[in-house]
Amino acid sequence: MITLQIDDHKIQVAAGTNLLAACLDNGVYIPNLCYLSGMPHPPTSCRLCFVEIEGSDHPVCACSISVDRQMAVRTDTPRVRQLQKTGLRLLLSVHEVECKNCPANRRCPLQDMAGFLHVALKNKDFELLLNDTRVDASHPFWDHYPNRCVLCGKCVHVCRQQQHRVGLTFAGRGIGTVIGFYDRPQSKSPPCENCQACVDVCPVAALVPKG
Repeated sequence: MITLQIDDHKIQVAAGTNLLAACLDNGVYIPNLCYLSGMPHPPTSCRLCFVEIEGSDHPVCACSISVDRQMAVRTDTPRVRQLQKTGLRLLLSVHEVECKNCPANRRCPLQDMAGFLHVALKNKDFELLLNDTRVDASHPFWDHYPNRCVLCGKCVHVCRQQQHRVGLTFAGRGIGTVIGFYDRPQSKSPPCENCQACVDVCPVAALVPKG
């Protein structure tokens, strides 16, 4: 077992434990969106789970660290909080805030993080840039709301894990990046018909089953 100093607490974890998981499992909240337990290579795409580790010059993403030695970790320094607030504001600049009409309302990680970091869900720090397509209904089993999507990649990960194929992927570049269908279901009983793992894992109701 390896001893970690997390802020003012000491915890013990097994060697190889993911640092973000170690913190969350021991009651230390760190804002995060793209991490899923058991991911072999977390994408670090949301850029929210920053921490400072003694001996490192810069904050690092906790989900990218595998514990292999004793560490002193700070989760609440001014540099960490500033990075997290900026990252959240950037996410919100491409997110349509319609909480009352959203199925994820009151169980949304964006709401949780905004409250934790004292960041307004609707803010004027960045220009709001939304996708022209409000709803993509071209999939036979669920609808995609690109302006809710935070590009966490969880749906892409679980689809590959569940179906052992590439059903969902990232399409486009930069600000135009969206979740796209790698192939369109053609058969009467495609693999996704009775799966919906992607719908279940989406944190912001960007994928919604057809009614």
